[in-house]
Amino acid sequence: MSDGQPMRSGRRAVPPRRGGAPDPPDLRLAGLALAAWLAALAGLHLPASSSLLVAAIAAGLAGLGGLYLLGLLGRPLAFVRPYGWTAIAILLGVVCGASVTAARVTVRDATPVRALVEARATVAADLVVRDDPRLVRTASGRPAMFLVATESTRVTGPGGRRVEARARMLVLATDPAWRYLLPGQRLTAEGRLAAPRGGDLTAAVLWSTRAPAPHGPPPGFQHAAGTLRAGLQEACEPLPDEQGGLLPGLVVGDTSRLPDAVREDFLATGMTHLTAVSGSNVAIIVGAVLLLARWGRAGPWLAAGLSVVTLAGFVILVRPSPSVVRAATMGAIGLAALAVGRPRAALPALAAAVTALVLFDPELAGDVGFALSVLATGGLLLLAPRWRDALRRRRVPAGVAEALAVPAAAQLACAPVVAGISGTVSLVAVPANLLAVPAIAPATVLGVVAAALSPLWPAGAGFLAWLASWPAWWLVAVAHHGARVPAGALPWPDGVAGALLLTGLTLALLVAARRRVVRRLVAVTAVAAVLGALPVRLVASGWPPVGWVAVACAVGQGDAIVLSAGPGRAVVVDAGPEPGVVDRCLRRIGVREVPLLIVSHFHHDHVGGVAGVFRGRRVTTVLAPPWPEPEHGRDLVRVTAAAGSADVISAPAGWGYRTGGVELTVIGPPTPLRGTRSDPNNNSLVLLATVSGVRILLTGDAEAEEQRALLDRPPAGGLRAHVLKVAHHGSAYQDSAFLDVVRPLVAVVPVGRDNTYGHPAASVLGRLARGGARVLRTDVDGDVAVVTRPSGLAVVTRGPESPSDR
Repeated sequence: MSDGQPMRSGRRAVPPRRGGAPDPPDLRLAGLALAAWLAALAGLHLPASSSLLVAAIAAGLAGLGGLYLLGLLGRPLAFVRPYGWTAIAILLGVVCGASVTAARVTVRDATPVRALVEARATVAADLVVRDDPRLVRTASGRPAMFLVATESTRVTGPGGRRVEARARMLVLATDPAWRYLLPGQRLTAEGRLAAPRGGDLTAAVLWSTRAPAPHGPPPGFQHAAGTLRAGLQEACEPLPDEQGGLLPGLVVGDTSRLPDAVREDFLATGMTHLTAVSGSNVAIIVGAVLLLARWGRAGPWLAAGLSVVTLAGFVILVRPSPSVVRAATMGAIGLAALAVGRPRAALPALAAAVTALVLFDPELAGDVGFALSVLATGGLLLLAPRWRDALRRRRVPAGVAEALAVPAAAQLACAPVVAGISGTVSLVAVPANLLAVPAIAPATVLGVVAAALSPLWPAGAGFLAWLASWPAWWLVAVAHHGARVPAGALPWPDGVAGALLLTGLTLALLVAARRRVVRRLVAVTAVAAVLGALPVRLVASGWPPVGWVAVACAVGQGDAIVLSAGPGRAVVVDAGPEPGVVDRCLRRIGVREVPLLIVSHFHHDHVGGVAGVFRGRRVTTVLAPPWPEPEHGRDLVRVTAAAGSADVISAPAGWGYRTGGVELTVIGPPTPLRGTRSDPNNNSLVLLATVSGVRILLTGDAEAEEQRALLDRPPAGGLRAHVLKVAHHGSAYQDSAFLDVVRPLVAVVPVGRDNTYGHPAASVLGRLARGGARVLRTDVDGDVAVVTRPSGLAVVTRGPESPSDR
């Protein structure tokens, strides 16, 4: 062959792509995976016969399409060829997803357990635990409830009749012994069967109040995982609560010690994925092993072997539940593609993995965690490399480009699902995750090593946990400050419609942004929107209104009343059921100091959010009722006050207090009441407050018995008030004579939207209105502010709570 002559071969040379742009992704299997996923999701909500009909129609269309493309039904049109086989793959995905789900739904509905469910029979079930028990939050004074995913092997019904049935069963249990079960544990449980909610493969719900009867020890690898997890918790015990609770969540997804305040901050900033085991955990751990292998000059096969061993060990550490196996599969895809030197193979590998997982367990199709894992992985494979390379072409350093592209791609891919769930689009999620990136890998790797070392050298594990607490501290700080950014989230339609709307807008933006003029237009529009809308939200919101003396916070089914004690200061009466909600209300008002926090009584809807009052504020004193029940609420208040260095006092009727412009007196209960319909309610602290000349009667949950006691022994100056906080969310347990004596100008009912108690009672609202009161409800009107103006008393409402305020 002479010089200068081109080399000839059987393949046509492919010229390099201009500008160094990456090769286009291979999407041939993506249609199959998406179709199987959607068909399985639909099949979970349809009868098996409907799914089989869809599968049959899709199979027929796929067969005809295949014959046409092969030329057996005539010569196919030219424009059909490039897309014909993709359409066939989509139809085959529908066939697979619909038929497999129909088979599983048929088994679920045909199981003999269904007859026992319809009879709500009391049974003894032989079960195998499928996942870790999860604690379900309950109201104060009620026993803790545990949610346990299991699979039945045999059910013994009434009369000793035994039924062999392998069916998924969800156990709702109250006995503390359920907390310590491990996946794979075999046991017998007694309880009453109930119908499941539907939309999954659960055949029955078992309500159990008894302890389970284990059959032997759990599997050895699960026991080993439990030992390592307990060792990590012990190593984190000396750490501060925030870092010590977060570190096990970062490493193994154990958030049992994570404070509610940190949990809510992570949710508000889009960082909650860090506290669950995901593909990123797998990538960090296996990536660290690959780096060490490269540093030690190990060959590709040795590096791959070490990665496989590490991955297996990590799965055992965090327990091989279905969610963990899913995360391991997602996290290993990119690494496997890179290991074989074919990054373009990563997306087909992802599509194949999604198809296999959905067909193996169709219930994953409706799992939000599965959707987020797949979308995040897809964003990292499709978007992150292109964005990274685009930044590098603009002379952005490689490390900075990677740090910017990865979280931005993951957040953009997951945004539609998150918006559909929360009804918000976070503006701080991407910046917060960018700031969190440097701390995630050190905290995770150090935590994993600490867990592995804990059985052999507890002191060394404790030292590593202390080192890991520093990056964990940074993550807590980022979430804490990110959650407090004003207007950090924008309202968005929730549900499937909201998710589809944002998906369509995102895809349209990605396609349009390929043109430079569109990118510039989008950038200018975004900056203009932020500069224009943010001041409006911050300055022109008009909240709190000028001259406010009291605000009833919309905290759901609970109470939280704020009395103005000067700029940035307020007396707070009750804290609602959730810390985050009352914290946001106080931030909206601008309260930075609480000289006195008053707890009317210890029910959860009045004390569950007490930590939110302390969050970022100085609370000097907590006034609690002498009545000590329920104990759970009392202990919560005492522990929170001790952590915030606040004094806890109690006071009898007649006790007075003054700070700033607030004067208040405890007027009830005149004497302890026993044997009533609800003693904690009828021993609520009843307060008569005067703020800037406005008399406000705060009645807690006092019912008819305590109200009659106040009528019998009224305070000096009587019970007449300008403003009445209606007792017990406006329940029917009111004394009519008491309402007539108070005769308020304004009656405020703190009540939760769509509550199941029937609050407020129409008869109570009608009587107050007939007495001349203007009646306002926090479920309808949102935060309610009582203000003083030159013209007299006025009321300003903020409007019902929007999703961005949650």
